[in-house]
Amino acid sequence: MDDAEPMTFPPQPVRGVRAVYARQAGCPCDLADVTVDFEPWEEGFVLEVARDATVVGSPTPGELAGYHAALAAGMQEELAGRTAAGRVAVAVVVHRTVVHDVDSRDRSFHAAGRIAVRTALARLDGPPPRPCHRPA
Repeated sequence: MDDAEPMTFPPQPVRGVRAVYARQAGCPCDLADVTVDFEPWEEGFVLEVARDATVVGSPTPGELAGYHAALAAGMQEELAGRTAAGRVAVAVVVHRTVVHDVDSRDRSFHAAGRIAVRTALARLDGPPPRPCHRPA
C-alpha cells in the first residue's frame, strides 16, 4: 500500500495552451478558439479571465460569459475523467477567445475546454510514444 500523496494537476504551470474546436462539415458549423494558462492553485477548479484578455469577434457580454462557462464545464468534465486518482488544484486563466458571430455556440466552447485539458496533460506527460514498425 502506497501512502504517497497523489499527483496534483497541474504540478507546474502550463502556459499558452491553445485549443481550437472547428467543425465545418455542414450547417450549423462550430468554432471555438481559446488560449489559456493552467496554474497550480488551491484545491478545486477556478476559471478567470485575464485583465488584458483579447476577444476576437463581437459577442455580447452575456454570450461571452456563456461561452466561458461552457469552456469551464468542458474542462471540468475532462479533468474528472482523467485525474480520478489525483487532485485538481487549478486556476485556468483565459487570455484569448475567438468567437464567430454565426458559428460559435456553447457546445463549441465545451469541446474546446476538453481539448485544452488534453493538450495541457500531453505537455506535462510529454509526446505520445512513437509507433513501432515491424520489419516487412
